[in-house]
Amino acid sequence: MASTPVTARVDVEQPHEGDANGQFIRVILADTQAIFRAGLRKIFAVEDDLRVVGQAETLPQTMSAAKKFSADVLLFEAAIASNPIEAVTDLLRHNPLLRLVVVTADPDQELTLELFRRGVHAIVSREVEPEMLVDCLRKVSKGEPWLDGRATQWVLEAYRTQGSRAGAPRPKVQLTPKETLIVSCVTQGMKNKEIAVRVGTTEQVVKNYLRKVYDKLGVADRLELALYCLNSRILDSSVKPPAMPEPPPRTTTAEAPQPAAPDTPETI
Repeated sequence: MASTPVTARVDVEQPHEGDANGQFIRVILADTQAIFRAGLRKIFAVEDDLRVVGQAETLPQTMSAAKKFSADVLLFEAAIASNPIEAVTDLLRHNPLLRLVVVTADPDQELTLELFRRGVHAIVSREVEPEMLVDCLRKVSKGEPWLDGRATQWVLEAYRTQGSRAGAPRPKVQLTPKETLIVSCVTQGMKNKEIAVRVGTTEQVVKNYLRKVYDKLGVADRLELALYCLNSRILDSSVKPPAMPEPPPRTTTAEAPQPAAPDTPETI
C-alpha cells in the first residue's frame, strides 16, 4: 500500500502518570522516510518524558511545523534540505528558542563543525543507538550541547588548529565595494536602518550583505566583524560612508524678502 505524505501536524497526547506535573520534552520529527519516523515514535512512546508533537517530511513542512507548534527539540534530517547549513540557519533565525538535533547518514568533520557554528546542539548518525538518542534529546532539551566521541575529536582538533594560528596573519579576504562600504558603516556603530539610509538601499538588503560578509570572514556578529577589521586592517582608511542625503528645500509662498538683522541667526 502506498504511503500517504505526512504533513506537519500536532499529536495531542495525555501525559503518562510518571510525568511530573505533566511536563515532558516536546519533539518535532523532520525526516524524509516515514518508516524512520514511525520507528522513532515507537522508541519515544515508552519514555515518560518524551512526546512527539509534530512531524514533517519536507523542508517547507518543517519550517511550518517549527513556527506553528510549541516544541523543545527539532530532530532534523540533513538530507531533507539541499543545503542543510542554510536550512538550519533559517530555522534558528525564525525560531531562536528551538534546539536542533541534526541527523545525518554519515557525519563528516566539515559539516559537523559548520553546523555547530550555526547553532545546532547535536549531530547524530542514523545508526545511533536508541538509548543514546534519548539521552541526547534530554541533554539538548536543557540547552546542553551533545557530542559523540568522533565529533568531540573534530571540535578539539579545530580548537587546537585555531589556537596554533592565532598569532599568524589571517589571509586577506576580498570584499566587494558595496560590502566594504557597509562594513565601514558597521565599524562606526551604525544600525542597519541608518546604513540603509546612508548607502541608499533597504534595510533587508543591508542584512543580506551582512550575512554574506559574515560567511566570507568567518565571524558570527557585528562585534566579531569589528574586531576582525581592526586586527586585519581589511578596511582602507580612504573608504568612507557617503554623506547623508540633503533634505529637499522647503517651499514657501512668495513673499517680499525681509532683510535679516546683523549678526542674528535666521530662524527657519
